[in-house]
Amino acid sequence: MSGLKPYRPGAGAGLPIAAGLSDQARAFQRAGKAKSTQRAYLSDAGLFAAWCTEHGLDPMPATPLAVLEFLTHQATRGAKASTIARRLAAIRYAHRLAGEVDPTDNEGLREGLRGIRREIGTRPTQKAAATADVLAALLMRTPDSLTGQRDRALLALGFAGAFRRSELVALDVQDLREDPEGLRVIVRRSKTDQEGRGLEKAIPHGRFIRPVALVREWLDAAGITEGPVFRPVNKAGRVEPRRLGVKTVERVIKHYCTAAGLDASTFGAHSLRAGYITTAAERGADLARIMDQSGHRDPRTVVGYIRRANAFKGHSGSGFL
Repeated sequence: MSGLKPYRPGAGAGLPIAAGLSDQARAFQRAGKAKSTQRAYLSDAGLFAAWCTEHGLDPMPATPLAVLEFLTHQATRGAKASTIARRLAAIRYAHRLAGEVDPTDNEGLREGLRGIRREIGTRPTQKAAATADVLAALLMRTPDSLTGQRDRALLALGFAGAFRRSELVALDVQDLREDPEGLRVIVRRSKTDQEGRGLEKAIPHGRFIRPVALVREWLDAAGITEGPVFRPVNKAGRVEPRRLGVKTVERVIKHYCTAAGLDASTFGAHSLRAGYITTAAERGADLARIMDQSGHRDPRTVVGYIRRANAFKGHSGSGFL
């Protein structure tokens, strides 16, 4: 690794912020990224700093060669293309935030990244979609208890609104507005709306899954009239005041998948969202209407779901295979 800059002890820890800013300005600067992104970037920057320390290199400012060697190290140890891309973004963000020259803006580095992606592949691992039929099977396995009522509401609303798990657990009672035709749910902030412009999702009463009724049953049983909609239920059967954690959504889905005899390893928190989009596509729903519910900005993402859902409909070989 000739040409790499020697490491200076103590350099490059965490995500540095340009000197001379007031506390409020620093807070606003940090708030430019979602908290989950901040945590991921902080972890990635820490990994890079630790690797540089181990190899006697300086992580701040880093050279393009150091960054490429680090990413190569990550790739050879099984990191996915998406993980490598995020770590690159974290290094770029840290340097720009500190007012240093961006080491990732380098053609040699870009060429190396193309080689890494070519070798390890970039196709993401798709979690199975919890379609309407799968969801019905999950709902049938929920117990007649307070926890069961919460889980029924969580699964049904998560599916009906094509919610991301972060959006689902962030809901407060004040975000739910009753309507003669169902429920209007306000998503105050999401992955594609970090500035909080907000998005309203319409949840019909429904005849089969009945998401609105299940949410109402949970709130009434839990005595929740304000604050977080979804909350932990302790071993004593009491509802806690705090908000349900995002990881609980995936645990709930996997638990009932196992109970329904499904391979829980193929399902995740994204399965409810994917399940709604897939089911809507199978039933011939319009692309724009699906995007209204899911909140997607890029139609290409939704088209991918539609293509998978309709892969065998009107197949070019159906008449002769």
